Amino acid sequence: MSAQDRNAGGGMSWTRGRVLAAVAVVVAVLTAFPGVLPNTVGRLGSLLETFRPWAGLAVPVLLVLAVLRRSALALVALVLPSAVWGGLFGARLLPAGQGVAHDLTVLQHNVNDENPDPEGTARALAGAGADLIALEELTPGTRPVYETVLAPDHPHHVVVGSVGLWSRHPLTASGPVDIRPAEVGGDWSRGLRATVRTPYGDLAAYVAHLPSVRIRLPDGFGSAWRDESAGELGAALAAEKLDRIVLMGDLNSTLDDRGLAPVTSRLTPADEGFGFTWPVAFPLARIDHVMTRAATPVTTWTLPATGSDHLPVMARIKL
Repeated sequence: MSAQDRNAGGGMSWTRGRVLAAVAVVVAVLTAFPGVLPNTVGRLGSLLETFRPWAGLAVPVLLVLAVLRRSALALVALVLPSAVWGGLFGARLLPAGQGVAHDLTVLQHNVNDENPDPEGTARALAGAGADLIALEELTPGTRPVYETVLAPDHPHHVVVGSVGLWSRHPLTASGPVDIRPAEVGGDWSRGLRATVRTPYGDLAAYVAHLPSVRIRLPDGFGSAWRDESAGELGAALAAEKLDRIVLMGDLNSTLDDRGLAPVTSRLTPADEGFGFTWPVAFPLARIDHVMTRAATPVTTWTLPATGSDHLPVMARIKL
């Protein structure tokens, strides 16, 4: 019986499904090397990098299509994106090692300026056991609520604009960090720096809230202000005189996004697990981060939802 006759009989074929096989190869290449997609049109490269872990969903879809097409070629080709995704993200499926020795626990949370229950959110954060608590989207109306609830266990705090830092340990040399994009006007202050006097020595704590991104037609992934702000933050980090740094913030992107390179190239992320933080109803991306310099993040995880549209992030750090 010829190969053509066998194919006609409904068995698996090595000649069908060439398009599916090609798509599988493209998915593998873009997942492994998102930098090959340029940012010149609509910042498509950054968009891909932001949601890169979700590229794995292409595998089961292509698998079903390959089976329906009875394509042995497509089934074999699917090994490539499966292996790439497993190599990049498989370890994140393992449970976080929360028992690892550490010296400092930090908490990062965008509390949402429209949070219907700021007091409940503050109580949840106060009971989390963190040494440092970094908050974004504070408002004049909710700031006193957080100050009152967090004060008993975190007596030291500083607020600059809409971002704040609460600490068990004394804070000194605190002040704003200018990360405002050039075209942004008004009362816009979303960065701060403070020296934390820990029992293990001083460290520089930064809290930052980078501008939001938008997906609009025909402009695409609107991240220009976010990228500019990341550049300003990166410059501040590079100029920091203390060796040890902890950055906590809503950076409005995942760490794979090339737009955050001025920051990510200088710090080590606490990125164990997927830890998607936004949106809270169905988290799609980790845009809230803890990062360090001259200190080691040993584990990180998300906390249960509060009244915010973000999930809180906790990280343990070895100094």
